[in-house]
Amino acid sequence: MTPVHPPHLRFLREAYESLRAQELPPGWTWEWLVQHDGEAVSELFSDDPRVAFSSSSPSGAAGARNMALARSRGELVRNLDADDLLLDGALTRDVEVLLAHGDVGWTTSAARDLLPGGDVISWEFDGPAEGVLEPGSLLDAFIADEWRLPVVPGTLCVRRELLLALGGWMALPSSEDTGLLMALQTVSRGYFLATPSMLYRKHGVQQTAREVHNDPVDKKLRYGMIVDRAQALRNLLAQPTTPR
Repeated sequence: MTPVHPPHLRFLREAYESLRAQELPPGWTWEWLVQHDGEAVSELFSDDPRVAFSSSSPSGAAGARNMALARSRGELVRNLDADDLLLDGALTRDVEVLLAHGDVGWTTSAARDLLPGGDVISWEFDGPAEGVLEPGSLLDAFIADEWRLPVVPGTLCVRRELLLALGGWMALPSSEDTGLLMALQTVSRGYFLATPSMLYRKHGVQQTAREVHNDPVDKKLRYGMIVDRAQALRNLLAQPTTPR
């Protein structure tokens, strides 16, 4: 699913082409839910029945994601931001891991940067070793590394039922995907895929380049809320249940 607002509309066609090129295991198919944050000019890609475009009142990325979630029907939900691109095999690897590991609720994977000139570069830090991520491990790393994530939330694939149980994306002006990831890793095992699944487009109007996103006061409040929520979930899960 993809939230989009006007500055990112020009990237949608490339995102769609990267999705259309994906292959899936036998018996699986995809639907693409594009949610415009605000009044939309027209419906896009209506010639493909697998694409469902809608719009909702302006509420930011979290609100748009949750409105798309409300329209979804699939067993799994994969994130694809409007300005990013899926790499070959991304969806197949997600599905295969979640089919093979019934106790895993979500996956993330490595990513690569797509620079404005078209160059693709590797990240200095590519995340943990491939395999299962135990509950709490990402939160501990997030806190210890002063809010630096060891994985990329934009690569998230999650079981829809688990996503609904946590209320969807966290209602924040930004970092809503980080908030969701920190909640997911508290209540469920995850799995990290070392093979890159996404090109993260670098450009001047991306959310993380905005001044407010990097304002130290705003960041402290935002990340503090994310950590507090995850720790509250952890504390609730640690409480013994009372027999009836």
